[in-house]
Amino acid sequence: MKKTENKHVQLIIIGSGPAGYTAAIYSSRANINTMLITGPKPGGQLIQTNEIENWPGDYKNLSGIKLMDRMLNHVKKFSINIKNDIIKSVNFKKYPFELYGEENIYLSKSIIIATGSSTKLLNIPAENVYMGKGVSTCAICDGFFYKNQNIAVVGGGNSALEETIYLSNIAQKVHLIHRRDQFRADKILINRLYNQIKNNNNIIIHFNSYILDILGNNKIVNKIQIYSKTEKKEYPINVSGLFIAIGHIPNSEIFSKYIDIENNYVKIGYNDLMKTQTSIPGIFAAGDISDNIYRQAITASASGCMAAIDVEKYLSINKYN
Repeated sequence: MKKTENKHVQLIIIGSGPAGYTAAIYSSRANINTMLITGPKPGGQLIQTNEIENWPGDYKNLSGIKLMDRMLNHVKKFSINIKNDIIKSVNFKKYPFELYGEENIYLSKSIIIATGSSTKLLNIPAENVYMGKGVSTCAICDGFFYKNQNIAVVGGGNSALEETIYLSNIAQKVHLIHRRDQFRADKILINRLYNQIKNNNNIIIHFNSYILDILGNNKIVNKIQIYSKTEKKEYPINVSGLFIAIGHIPNSEIFSKYIDIENNYVKIGYNDLMKTQTSIPGIFAAGDISDNIYRQAITASASGCMAAIDVEKYLSINKYN
């Protein structure tokens, strides 16, 4: 039976990426009684990033895992109650607000939603069959299993190019499949990709192409079927693994009954003095869950700071509620 935790907590932060961790640091320094609920993936999407080159002050060998470990250790320095639970539903009509986790029920006077986003999939039935059996969304997690094998990456943004470059140092051959005729990634990554092709010669780019199907024996992947819009034909590519890197979808579904959401992003800006406030006073949002423009680790972290400051203002105004 679930028990109700901390009836008098002032703030619950949902999520443990850069936004959530930063909000926790700032709220604790403001002497706000804070609980952080990690969600299914402590550290967020950033733990899948092999190398970070744009975090100010860190210019040598910084991985996403290392950065998030440092943030977690910073959070642990303060008196923050960290719960390894997953929030499955909420009730924002009640006050204090109610959160229903897999383990317990939580009540709080204010909430910061920092649930980030999840990897977007191809919507091919076979990807569910082969997820974890040749289909992956994390090169750093699973790349080792494909040493000296032929694999594919689908996507054309920063993540896809980063994963292709990373995997080209492990796999025998990497097929990069992109539906457009040019990449959407940063120029520095595009240049690095072509340098990698020049030096290693084991990356094959398929522009104007998309995946029709993932094929195998129901236990492992052995090929993908792709369609070339340029050649107007489909053909198979023999691979033992497929890495999907086509973007992310904000994790906002459980909040949609209560707060305003547009294109899956939580809408903020409902209070001129508290810019991270959602359509319900006392509920705030930070990071990729509410940012459809920048979507960077540093902007997520900055918005976590803003949300914590806004919570402090909200609680000071409503301290008798």
